[in-house]
Amino acid sequence: MSDATIPAGNELAAERAKAGQPPLVPSTSRDRGIGPHKRLVLRAATVIDGTGAPPIGPTDIVVENGRIVQLKKVTGNLATNANRPAPGDHEIDCRAKWVTPGFVDCHAHAGVAYHAANGWVPPVEYVYKLWLAHGVTTVREMGSFNGLDWMLDQKRRSEANEIAAPRLLAYSYFPAVNDMLKLIHTPEEGRVWLRKLKERGADGVKFFGAPPAIMEAALDECRKLGLKSGCHHAQMAVTRMNALTTAGWGLTSAEHYYGLPEALFEDRVVQNFPLDYDYNDEYFRFSVSGQMFRQGAEPGSRKWNETLERFLELGFTFVPTFTIYDANRDLMRARQADWHKEYTWKSMWDYFTPQRGGHGSYWYRWSTQNEIEWKENYRLWMAFINEYKNRGGRVCAGSDSGFIYQIFGFGYIRELELLQEAGFHPLEVVRAATSQGAALCGLEDEIGTVEVGKRADLLVHDHNPLTDFKLLYGTGALRLDEATNGATWHRGLKYTIKDGVIYDTAELLADVRELVKATWDEAVPAKYTGTDQAAP
Repeated sequence: MSDATIPAGNELAAERAKAGQPPLVPSTSRDRGIGPHKRLVLRAATVIDGTGAPPIGPTDIVVENGRIVQLKKVTGNLATNANRPAPGDHEIDCRAKWVTPGFVDCHAHAGVAYHAANGWVPPVEYVYKLWLAHGVTTVREMGSFNGLDWMLDQKRRSEANEIAAPRLLAYSYFPAVNDMLKLIHTPEEGRVWLRKLKERGADGVKFFGAPPAIMEAALDECRKLGLKSGCHHAQMAVTRMNALTTAGWGLTSAEHYYGLPEALFEDRVVQNFPLDYDYNDEYFRFSVSGQMFRQGAEPGSRKWNETLERFLELGFTFVPTFTIYDANRDLMRARQADWHKEYTWKSMWDYFTPQRGGHGSYWYRWSTQNEIEWKENYRLWMAFINEYKNRGGRVCAGSDSGFIYQIFGFGYIRELELLQEAGFHPLEVVRAATSQGAALCGLEDEIGTVEVGKRADLLVHDHNPLTDFKLLYGTGALRLDEATNGATWHRGLKYTIKDGVIYDTAELLADVRELVKATWDEAVPAKYTGTDQAAP
C-alpha cells in the first residue's frame, strides 16, 4: 500500500525527486496578456465554430466578463450598420481574419523532469507560453508527474488568470505498474487510493495498466466517483488486457496506439516479439512497436469491423498522439525541424539525442528498415482512426510533447497536420481539436465551440487555418513573396484569448526565444533553475 505520509497523487513525484528529478519551477505570476475586459468585441470575424460547420462571416463577437454573450452577423456597409453591437472597452478588428475556438490538448505534460539528466530543466513558463503561442487554451495534463499538489496549485492560478497558462486539468498517475512505481497491490487498495485522489481535487487518472482485477476495480471506482480516465496500455501490461478490454470496463480514452493492435489480433494473443527482446532497451521498445498493426486484422475484414463497432457501442474515445512517434518515420526530418534552433531548450535537445537511460532517446541504431516499418504502422493506424471517426466515434488531438524531438506547442500543430494526413477534412481536424476535446474533458458546456454562453477561449488568425495548418507553427511557413520574388515567413495565429484574456502570440514567442537563448549561452537566471524560489 502507498506511504500514508505522501498524499495520493504525489507518490511518483516524490520518488523521482529522490532520483534527482525535482518538479519544474512553477509559474507564480502573469507577465503577458491583457484583460479580461468587462466588454470585449471582436469585429467582423469569419468564424469557424468548432462543430464542423463551414466558415461564416463577417460576424461580431461580444464577450463580457470572459464569456461570449452575443454573435451578430454583420450585413450591409460595415462602417454604417446601425444594428451592430455597442462598442466595447476593448475591440479587435477582425476584418480579413478568422476566429476559431481555442485548442484542447488532450494529452500533454507540464514539462518533463527527465530532462534534469542533461542540465537545467525548462521552467513551466516555457511550456505554458509555447502552448498559448500555438492556440492551446486547455490542457489535459496526463500524469501530473510534478505531483498533484503542484498541479492543483497551477490549475488554481490559471483559473484565476494569475499566470499566463492554459486551463489545466489534473490527471494523476495510478501507481500499480512494476516498472514505474507500484504501491497498489489489491483491488480494494486501488479503490481507497482513488477515493483519496478524488477528495484532493483531481480531474482524472492516468493508467499504464495494472493487474486485471485491480484495473477493473479501479475503472469501476472511477465511474462511481466521476473521475475520467486515460490509459497508455504499456507493453508490459497489454497481453492481459487490450484497449477493447479496458473500454468494456469503463475506460474513458486510449492514449497513443498501444492496446489497439492487440484488440485486432486474430491468430495470436502476444505480439511476435524478437526472442532477445528487452523492454528496458528503448531501441527494442520502440522499433518493435512499429511492427504491431501489421500483425492484426486487415482493414475491412470481419475482425476489423467487429472491433470498430464494439468501440463505437461503448462510446469510446481515441487520443492517438500521432505526432509523438512521427520521428520514427523520418528521423532526419524531425531532428532538423525549423523551430529547434530558437525554441528547443538545451537540456531537452541533449536529452533527445541517443543516450542510455533516457526514455524516448532510443536512436542507437535507427535504420531505413525501422522507418519503413513505422510508415506501414502509421498507414494501418491512421486507417483505423479515420474510419472510427467516419462511423461517428470520437477522436481528439493530443501531443505528448517533451520527448522524441517534439516540443511543446509545435508538436500539437504537427498533430493537426497528421490528423489531416489520416484522412480528416480540415474542418474535422479543427473539430477534433476543439469541440471533441472539450467533450472528452467534460467541458462541452463551457468551451470547444464559438457559441453564446461559452467561455471566451478564442483564436484570432491572420490566415485561414483550414488552408494550411503549417501557418499555425510559431515559426510560420516559408512562402514566396511575389512582389520581391523572395522568400518570406508567413505565420497565421495573431491572438490567443483564454477566458477573455488576450495574449499576443508574437510576444509569447519572443519571451521563449529569449529563455532558450540563455540556456545555450549557459546564462539561465536563478529563478528558472529553482535556486532562488521555493516550491508552492
